[in-house]
Amino acid sequence: MNVRFSIGCISGSTWTRSIGSRRIWVKEVCDPLTVECSLFSSDLPPWSSWDTMPVDPMDRRRFLFRAGQSAAGAFIGYKATIHAMERTSAPTMLGLTFTQEPLPYSYEALEPSIDRMTMEIHYLKHHAAYVKNVNEALAAEKVEAIDINDLFKRTSLLSPKVRNNAGGAWNHGFFWRSMTPAGKAPEGKIEDALKGAFGSMDQFRTAFADAAMKRFGSGWAWLVESNGRLMITSTPNQDNPLMDVAEARGTPLLGLDVWEHAYYLKYQNKRDEYVNNWWKVVDWSAVAARLG
Repeated sequence: MNVRFSIGCISGSTWTRSIGSRRIWVKEVCDPLTVECSLFSSDLPPWSSWDTMPVDPMDRRRFLFRAGQSAAGAFIGYKATIHAMERTSAPTMLGLTFTQEPLPYSYEALEPSIDRMTMEIHYLKHHAAYVKNVNEALAAEKVEAIDINDLFKRTSLLSPKVRNNAGGAWNHGFFWRSMTPAGKAPEGKIEDALKGAFGSMDQFRTAFADAAMKRFGSGWAWLVESNGRLMITSTPNQDNPLMDVAEARGTPLLGLDVWEHAYYLKYQNKRDEYVNNWWKVVDWSAVAARLG
């Protein structure tokens, strides 16, 4: 994720930009310059307008030190790039970038539930394509978003390319993190929550499998928390419950990919066998960690 400050050259003035309670000062610079620094926060405030203010002379070294020092003390998790350009530049908004994180296990680790070839194709081809395509679409369409939630809550306003590929990129990352080679039965708070909401673990699995089987064509089955309640839902294509277009919105706790590319090499048209075997690799500790 990049935050770009485009800074013009105004003789005798300094460009300033507020970041929370901090402020970055940039003296006129008439040659291209890039300063990279770490930001410290999980969300960013709306950007205020640029303004100019008279300042004492500041040499290049002091500028680099002060710009980096001011930004580094403000936020966590983001990378900021401050571009000092020539005369005509103007500030741009925050650009959301998707990344494909490494799998938390080897391609064959989930066998026999999910075979190595399916994992390789699914991760290296399908997921990678979603990440590539959404980043290209966000840049080409100049879509501005602070974070994933900010983007998904406006899904209804997005182009099909952004909607489908943003969903595919996020959903698959969530899916990989929901599985483990060392799968075991749920316990503790997640077991109690599931039994409280659905009556028993068997009743929960039956209801979840039913949602997965009845999703016509391609899509996902989800366990969602909404207003303190657990519920099961499904979404078409690459939609998810974070999107404003979802029939049932909430925080995803568990998701199952029922696109044919997720299982067809091993199971062909037997989606029910895929769903039944998938329970063996669910990472219930990850699901419990997402529970509010």
